[in-house]
Amino acid sequence: MGETAAESPMPIGPQPGVKYPIEMEYCGNCSMPFEFCENYPDFEGCKKWMAEKLPGQFEKLTTDDGADGEDADGKKRQKRGGKGMMKAKKKETEAEKKIILSKAPRGKKKAVTVVQGMKTFGIDLKVASKFFSSKFACSSSVTGDDEIVIQGDVTDELFDVLPAKWPEIDEDLIDDIGERKRS
Repeated sequence: MGETAAESPMPIGPQPGVKYPIEMEYCGNCSMPFEFCENYPDFEGCKKWMAEKLPGQFEKLTTDDGADGEDADGKKRQKRGGKGMMKAKKKETEAEKKIILSKAPRGKKKAVTVVQGMKTFGIDLKVASKFFSSKFACSSSVTGDDEIVIQGDVTDELFDVLPAKWPEIDEDLIDDIGERKRS
């Protein structure tokens, strides 16, 4: 129950031949010890920083066989995501700046208004949805990538409200396509 291992895997206490305290040097690019720089996603940046700031350490650490991302076995080193991986932002394609209004049936006598294309003007959809909720005293929600659904038929009012609230939207850029089925 309370057994202790006779042989511990790690020796306890100071090791002979080791100078204490142990001083660790860290990379200025990835903030990890130099031995771990090759596992960092931006290894090229680490090599550049090390060549610039610590050329002696750079020569000692880099080897020709592991420089191109291959291990000693000749296999490609696996590149993994994680906290250190920089995600590339999606480049927004220059879409036509146009707002499309449509009315979709909801039940027998009720309808919802669907507003599409507000993102092309750089308008935050959550803020716009909140504004529509308070302006028209109804529920509105963001659905899909660039779509706001407002309860009720408010297409006529939107032609006046949108240019008044957001001056970059011209009334000519608002297009009403009438009734359509919601997807």
